[in-house]
Amino acid sequence: MSKKFTLDLTTGKGVESDLTTNEQTILDNESKAYADAAPARALERLREKRNILLVETDHYALADQTLSDDMKTYRQNLRDLPTGKDTVKKCEDASWPSKPD
Repeated sequence: MSKKFTLDLTTGKGVESDLTTNEQTILDNESKAYADAAPARALERLREKRNILLVETDHYALADQTLSDDMKTYRQNLRDLPTGKDTVKKCEDASWPSKPD
């Protein structure tokens, strides 16, 4: 059973006590929901980094620029990076493509 810490306003002292069954159930449900959402948070971080790298190369794809095959491949690899990343480990172990010169 988890503990909670409350402040006794009459004494100004903290009081530690066990959670009620209902409070423990709520805590357990919230903890499970947070843990279950870990892959989605990891994928979001991966996408944020990927998006920054794509933005950094957007100017190469403007109409007045010729996009090299290496840059096309790099950008496609970045766009494909999230595919199949359904666990935190897969997101953290993603192989990032190297930006061509």
